[in-house]
Amino acid sequence: MIFQDIFVQFYHALITFLPALVAAIVVFLFSLYAAAWVTKLLRKSLQARRVRPELTILLTRLLHWGLVILGAVWALQTVGFNITAFVAGLGITGLVLGFALQDISRNFTAGALLMLQEPFSLGDYIAVAGFEGRVIDIEMRSTELLGPDGLRVIIPNADVFTNAITNYTKISQRRVSLTLGVAYDSDLQQVTEVALQAIADVPGLLNTPEPMLFFHGFGDSAINFTIRFWFDTSANNIFAAQDSGVKAIKQAFEGAGIEIPYPIHTIRMAAPPARA
Repeated sequence: MIFQDIFVQFYHALITFLPALVAAIVVFLFSLYAAAWVTKLLRKSLQARRVRPELTILLTRLLHWGLVILGAVWALQTVGFNITAFVAGLGITGLVLGFALQDISRNFTAGALLMLQEPFSLGDYIAVAGFEGRVIDIEMRSTELLGPDGLRVIIPNADVFTNAITNYTKISQRRVSLTLGVAYDSDLQQVTEVALQAIADVPGLLNTPEPMLFFHGFGDSAINFTIRFWFDTSANNIFAAQDSGVKAIKQAFEGAGIEIPYPIHTIRMAAPPARA
C-alpha cells in the first residue's frame, strides 16, 4: 500500500511536471533558433555598413551567446528552477570556479580586446609568440594561423595579446639587406656603382629611402659589404625581392669581372723525418 501511494504521488508529480518540461524544451529550442536568426541579421547589417570583420565577429558572437543564455534562464524558470537561489549559491563557489576557469576568462577577455584594438585582421600575415602565418580565424578563445608550410597553428588569445605582434601585411614598404663579399683586388668604387645599378630593376624598388651600400669588414678571403634597399610591399614580397636582388648583383658582377671569392685554405705537407 505504501509503494502504491508513492507510485501514485510520483505519477501525479510527473503529469504535473511534464507540461512545464515540454514548455522549457520549446523555449530553449526557440532561443537557439532566435539567436541564430538575429545573429544572421546583425552580421548582414554590419557587413552592409562595412564594419571591420573582427568587430563583426565579436558583436555577433556576444549577441548569440547572450540570447542562448537568456533562453536557458527562461527555460529553467519555466520548470520552476530557482535562479535567484542558484545565483546566490554561485557566490559561495565563485572563488573555486574563478580559479578553474581563469585561463578561459583570460583568453576570452584577450580575444575581445584583440578584436576591438585590431592589431591584425583576417587575411593578414603576422608573427607572434614564435609562430608566423596568415590569420584565417579569430575566435574568442584563440587565433588560428596558416603557416607558410601549410600547418595550422592555434594560439590562445592570451598569448597573442601579451606577446609582440609583427604585422607584415600592414607594412607598406620593407627593407632588404644583402651581405656579400668581393675579392681584395676589387675596385671598391666600381663594386658600389655596379651593385647599385644592378638592383635598380628589382620590382617595386623605392628610391626613397635611397638604396645604399657600405663596406664593413675584412674577411678571411673577401672584403665584406652590405647593400640595403626598400621596396613597395604592394608590388613585391620579401622573398621575391631578396631573390631578385641576389640574382641581379651576381649577374652584374660577372659581367663587370668582379669576383665574389670563396674561402681558400692552404695545406702545407711537411716532409717525413729521415730514418736513422
